[in-house]
Amino acid sequence: MEGFNHSGVSEFVLLGLTDSPELQIFFFVMFSVFYLLTMLGNCLILLTVLCTPHLHSPMYFLLSNLSLIDMCLSSFATPKMIMDFFAEHKTISFEGCISQIFFLHLFTGTEIVLLISMSFDRYIAICKPLHYSTIMSQRVCVGLVVTSWTVGFLHTMSQLAFTLCLPFCGPNVVDSFFCDLPLVIQLACIDIYVLGIFMISTSGVIALVSFLLLLTSYVIVLVTIKDHSSTGSSKVFSTCTAHFLVVLMFFGPCIFIYVWPFTNFLVDKVLSVFYTIFTPFLNPLIYTLRNQEMKTAVKKKLRNQYLNLGKTSPRYPVQSIS
Repeated sequence: MEGFNHSGVSEFVLLGLTDSPELQIFFFVMFSVFYLLTMLGNCLILLTVLCTPHLHSPMYFLLSNLSLIDMCLSSFATPKMIMDFFAEHKTISFEGCISQIFFLHLFTGTEIVLLISMSFDRYIAICKPLHYSTIMSQRVCVGLVVTSWTVGFLHTMSQLAFTLCLPFCGPNVVDSFFCDLPLVIQLACIDIYVLGIFMISTSGVIALVSFLLLLTSYVIVLVTIKDHSSTGSSKVFSTCTAHFLVVLMFFGPCIFIYVWPFTNFLVDKVLSVFYTIFTPFLNPLIYTLRNQEMKTAVKKKLRNQYLNLGKTSPRYPVQSIS
C-alpha cells in the first residue's frame, strides 16, 4: 500500500462526534453498551441457527449471514471510536484509514445485496409457496451469499483503486469518527471534484436503486396477502413494516451521504452512526428475535447452556458444624 501513497501524509486526524467532555463520557457508555449488545445478539443468533437443525432453512441461513455481516460492520470503526473518546490525539494511520474505507464498502455493499436476497426469499415464500423449496435450494442460497460478498468486494475495490491513486500532501483532518470516502478524497492535493462526484455518487445510486427494489418487493408481498385472513394479513403487514423501517435506517443515510458526497452537513455524522451502529443493533431484534420460532430456539439454547453449566460446575459437600 505504501507504493500507492504518493503523499507526505502518514496519518489522519479524526475530529470524532463531539468535543464536549460530558458528551464524550455519555457517548462512551452508550456506544459501549450498544456495541456489546450488538455482538452478543448477533453471535447468539448465528450460533443458534448453526446448532439448531430445524432452523437450517433458506430464510435462517440468510439471516445468520446477515448477523455475521452486522458483527463485521459494527466492528470496523466502533471499537476505535469508543477508545478515542478518552484519547487526547485522535489519529489514524494512512493504512488504517484506507482499511476502514475498504471494510466499510465491503460490508455495506455485501449487506445491500444480502438484503435484496432476503426480500427475494420472502417474495418466493409468500407469492410462490408451492415452488419455494425448488427455487430456494441450498445451491441457490449459497450462490446468493457468495454473490453478495463478491459484489461487495468488487465495489470496494473500485472505490479503493480510485482513492489510492490520489496524492495527499497537506490537510489531514477528517470531520468524522472514521474515515469515509467523501471526506477523505476532499483532502487530496488535486482537483477531483468531477471524477470524485462520479465515483462516489455511484455508491449512492446503487443504494437508491437497491432501496427501490426492496420497496417494490414489500409492496408486491403486501398486495399478494391482502385477500388472506385478517389475522395473517396483519401479522405479515407488521413484519414487513418492521423490516422496512430497518431497511430505511440503513439505506437512508447511505443515499443521503453518497448521492451528495461533497456537501458537509452536521447531520452526516448522525447518519453515519445509524448505519454503522444502530442498524447492526436493530437487525437481530427486528429480523430474528421477533420471530416466534427463533425466540423459542434461542430460549432453548440458553436453557441448555445453563443446565450444562450447572452439571459441569464443581459441587462441594456441605460440612456440618459441630
